[in-house]
Amino acid sequence: MKEHRIVNRGDGPRIEGTRITVYNIFEYVQKGYSREGIASELDLSSRQVQAALDYIRQHDADVNVQYGRIMDRIRKGNPTWVQERLKRSRSELRARLEQHATGVERHAGNHVGQ
Repeated sequence: MKEHRIVNRGDGPRIEGTRITVYNIFEYVQKGYSREGIASELDLSSRQVQAALDYIRQHDADVNVQYGRIMDRIRKGNPTWVQERLKRSRSELRARLEQHATGVERHAGNHVGQ
């Protein structure tokens, strides 16, 4: 029987072999989900969820502090420089998509009536 572990490769504790963090599991616990409900929602095995629940129980204070920091960061939103970079990237993407669409229309027009 495979043991499911919580690993931390420098980006926070997560269920080994997944991108799901113990904080993701913690949110479901706060909403009152059962282990099986969490497993179903996140397409995990019950044992994977249990490994995260065990980790949360064993590191309760740290998980609560870190989760609070995560939520504070989310509430603050992105810094201005990130917002500007996102705005510029979206604008560049729109321009590329318009350029591509124009090229496709032009290419399709060349084959009409041949």
